[in-house]
Formats: sequence, structure tokens, C-alpha cells
Amino acid sequence: MVARAVAADATIVRMSTDAFADISVREFAARLASAEPVPGGGSASAMAASFSASLIAMVARLSEGRQKYAPYAATHRRALAFATQAAQDLLALADRDADAYAALAAALRLPRETAEEQEARAVAIRAAARGAAEVPLQVVRLCAGLSAEADAMAGRSNLNASSDIGVAALLAEAAGRGAAANVMVNLPSVGDDAYTGEMTDEVMGLLSVIEEQCARARERVGSGHLREPEPE
Repeated sequence: MVARAVAADATIVRMSTDAFADISVREFAARLASAEPVPGGGSASAMAASFSASLIAMVARLSEGRQKYAPYAATHRRALAFATQAAQDLLALADRDADAYAALAAALRLPRETAEEQEARAVAIRAAARGAAEVPLQVVRLCAGLSAEADAMAGRSNLNASSDIGVAALLAEAAGRGAAANVMVNLPSVGDDAYTGEMTDEVMGLLSVIEEQCARARERVGSGHLREPEPE
């Protein structure tokens, strides 16, 4: 969620204490469409990435135990293990992103009448902005892992589900870019040039890797052919 301006009398609260993973897709979409500031783009990016992970896990399961795809069994096992854990982690990050924005909004609402209050508010904003940047960074990192698995699985998994790997790659790339935008928008409020530089370099590097891996995955899906197993 971006660090947008918040009115002094605004109240930023979660509409419910329920985890996003525990509500229906319809309810999550309704909350996303509401005038409430959370969930927002950061949570949506994490959720989209969790769908990418779930598709990779599905294709791995559809490939297991089939003689035609036996040479790729090691790839399937690794992809399934990574994607299963990533899907769970990303659902949790969707909640953490909303909480991080709520903390930043609370810091922005702190009083600033006196010099002491202004300093306390500035310290709180810097700390909250750092948290609001670090949560989506974790999403970007996981998207890089998902794009790597989509790249590895393309041409090494059930060809009847190859389009699902293509969709997984598209979702991983979109989610990674969305999460990266949420990192970048919060960095100016951190007030630490060295930290901002390191975070920016990491995000840009991850996005480049994600783009390359997803492009390869889509190309291999489009070929419709199997390829050599991964080297051991």
C-alpha cells in the first residue's frame, strides 16, 4: 500500500481482523473495491503472487507419476515444495502489507504541534515507512523464486497444463512489479539514503531477473515441446 496522504482525523483500520486467507475471494474483492484504504495494491500483489504459486503447484502435481514426465521428477518435487510454501507465505504477506500501511497511517496522524511532537512523529514515520517497504520487498523476492520455477517447469511438465505455467509466469511478473512499486513509493519516507540505495538496487535487480525468467517461460510454453531435464 502506498504512503498516500491521510487526513488528520482519518481512521485507518482493518474492516475485519480476519486473515485475508480466511475470507472468500468475493469478500476480498469487495474490500479491495471499497473506499477503505486497506487492502490495497500491496495486498493485491501478494494475493496475485499466491495464485501464481498455486498454479505452479498444480502443474507439478499434474506431472507427478506420469511416465512421460518421469525424467523431470526432480524439477517437479522442487517446484512443488517451493510453490506450496510460497503460497502460504504470500497469503500471510497480504495481511502484513495491510498492517504495515495501517502503522504508517497511524504515524502520519501523530500530533505535531510542538518540536518534540514533530521529532517523535518523524521518527515514527521513518520506522513505519521502512516496514511498509520491507514487506513488499519480501513479495518481490518470492516472485523472483516463482518466476524461476515457472521457467524451470516450462517444457518440463505436463504439456496439457502448459498454459497454466504461462499464466503463473504472467502473474508472478505482474505481482513482482506491483510489489516493487510499493517498495519504491515508501523509500523516500525512510530518511536513509544508504538504505534506500541498497533497497532500490535489489528491487531493480530482482525485476530484471523476473522479467527474463518469465519471458523465457512464456516462450517455452509457446513452443509446445518438451526439453532436456535440468542438469543434476
